[in-house]
Amino acid sequence: MEGATRAPAIKMETLFKKEMEKLSEERLLSMIDMGHLPKHLAIIMDGNGRWAAQRHLPRIAGHREGILAVREVVSAAREVGVAFLTLYAFSNENWTRPMGEVSQLMRLLSVYLKRELNNLMANQVRLLAIGQIERLPVPVVRLLKSVEKETQDNKGMTLILALSYSGRADMMEAIRHFCDDVQRQTISIEALSEEVFSRYLNTHSIPDPDLMIRTSGEIRISNFFLWQMAYTELYFTKTLWPDFRRKALLIALLDYQSRERRFGQVSPKKKVVGSMDLCLADEVLFCHQRQTPRPAGVTTPTESVHSEWSSPQRGA
Repeated sequence: MEGATRAPAIKMETLFKKEMEKLSEERLLSMIDMGHLPKHLAIIMDGNGRWAAQRHLPRIAGHREGILAVREVVSAAREVGVAFLTLYAFSNENWTRPMGEVSQLMRLLSVYLKRELNNLMANQVRLLAIGQIERLPVPVVRLLKSVEKETQDNKGMTLILALSYSGRADMMEAIRHFCDDVQRQTISIEALSEEVFSRYLNTHSIPDPDLMIRTSGEIRISNFFLWQMAYTELYFTKTLWPDFRRKALLIALLDYQSRERRFGQVSPKKKVVGSMDLCLADEVLFCHQRQTPRPAGVTTPTESVHSEWSSPQRGA
């Protein structure tokens, strides 16, 4: 309309994280659509060493602080209702690190398992460990098996620790097991399908991840869930793992809920913008307008839709 004032151009993806960080955790939590959560959330926890280096501390200090982040993220994921949470805790490649650091990591893992058992039980969290567990120190393996058994009947959330894990090794092992079954004539080569192959993976009892988060600014998946993440939404953040806490997780979940997952199909046309999109848009606009007052006559997306639906029907 002639003479109308235009709202300042806002690039939503640029403002999203920056403006979301200004909101309280309670407000962020209220914005999450509990019916649209990732069933399986996978996280590559990266940046402990850099966190320590920035503070002129030994690397183990970063790993200790990373344990605190694990506790908070596990609690927050359980709080919002995530059903499966996988933490990439130790990769096959991590065995090449100095033996002193590896030993310290194994000790930290043992301490975490011992201290967290009561919390896992209280919050109905079931623990699973995947990967080449037999490569871990014997006392750690025994402790893992003990906690797995103790928590096996918990129904609240499944926490999966990927330890001595490699996506390529997982697939190679699956191929070997399938070939063994073919030789034993318990299955035919013609029976092989994506579904059948998935049953031979470490994750055979776990759904594929809906969302993968990687911290520390690295933009790669580093030999993690190579088969399982064919259609996983990827979220990369510069936040180092020790600093990735409840609020950062809520922001990542909101980012996930703002996306449209098509799985290779054509995007359906939407006649009405979803309430989640409107909520996110209004929050970003509201934060932006604290610094840039809204020009007269300009409405937010929610106000525009509410106005359209409250007006007389077209063609009436």
